Amino acid sequence: MPGTELFGIEEKKEINDVLETGILFRYNHDAQRNNIWKAREFEAEVKKVTGAKFAHAVSSGSTAVSCALAAAGIGAGDEVIVPPFTYIASVEAVLFAGALPVFAEIDETLCLSASGIKAAITPKTKAVMLVHMCGGMAQMDEILKVCKEHNLTLIEDAGQAFGASYKGTSVGLFGKTGCYSFDFFKIATCGEGGVMVTNDEQAYKNADSYSDHGHDHVGNNRGMEQHPVIGFNYRIGEINAAIGLAQTRKVPHIREKNREHKNALVSELSKIPGVSFSTLADPAGDSATFLNMFLPDTESAKRVVDEFNKAGVGGFNYWFINMYHFINQWNHLKDLKSAAKLPIHVLGTPQDYNNLHLPKSQEVVGRLISFGIRCTWTQEEVKALAKKIGASVEKALAVTA
Repeated sequence: MPGTELFGIEEKKEINDVLETGILFRYNHDAQRNNIWKAREFEAEVKKVTGAKFAHAVSSGSTAVSCALAAAGIGAGDEVIVPPFTYIASVEAVLFAGALPVFAEIDETLCLSASGIKAAITPKTKAVMLVHMCGGMAQMDEILKVCKEHNLTLIEDAGQAFGASYKGTSVGLFGKTGCYSFDFFKIATCGEGGVMVTNDEQAYKNADSYSDHGHDHVGNNRGMEQHPVIGFNYRIGEINAAIGLAQTRKVPHIREKNREHKNALVSELSKIPGVSFSTLADPAGDSATFLNMFLPDTESAKRVVDEFNKAGVGGFNYWFINMYHFINQWNHLKDLKSAAKLPIHVLGTPQDYNNLHLPKSQEVVGRLISFGIRCTWTQEEVKALAKKIGASVEKALAVTA
């Protein structure tokens, strides 16, 4: 968790700025706040890191995905292609927009593949929810070509990939809208927070209103503002934004150290027969928050994880643990269990979620083991970790040698 590794005086200073004004609300109260606008500053810092024309901070990465869908005009009855490997929030946001998730195959990038998207397209397909998983990025040239050929709206969930880029453009900026998560486990954190980004001014205005009960935020009198759209409360608070502001300023440093440590691990572990790594569509754009290692097959991965547990190594396999990042764990979705009646209960499912045929995704995730990269590791710690990982892998793979 790189962001939380670096909490310090910077975060305390930004929080104290807010507490001294007593204004925790991100809008209005101009006279009392002494020109302290942390949400605005946080958004400006995100634009600086990503190059986005517009950024809008909200209460979580999940609500950022909801804003990204709404701002792009996705809603009731629209079919949206989604990956089976993502945090469940990406799919939940589609459902709560009234849209219908259609699952497609991923590839070794850990993201949706162009061929997977193409195979899932139907006459009702409106959009693609492209999730950039585990700090990397999808094969954007191929995916953009498919979206253009089929007139599909591209929405990017780059919740795990803030700071990553593809051929010089930040992930999140290839589609109509994109978003990042700033929760406790990300490269930079607000505690809870998210940001929707776009280069489309109208999409930004849509999100700005949608996330605050439809307020247009024109003028400085909240009671006199107009409400051009129906919305809800996805606002970020000033204290969360203050933390995110300080954290986002640290991302270039964190990314540099992450890459250094990841490269050292890959250099050592690539010497082990049977070990490979997830595909990076643009290695130069890696945020390097994760080391994603492949074993020859699912059984090998399970034995390696068992050895890691014995050795106190923190790698994990999404196939075997209930982290809500893989469709194998989403029984509530497959059975359409919800506390609220959703449009999908009325419209029906575009696929039989209990009998999906996604062999490529099952094969990729089954043999994947991921490690979180820490920016505060010393060189000695990286070497010691590489040695532990290597010994565990070699011991596990020796069983079938």
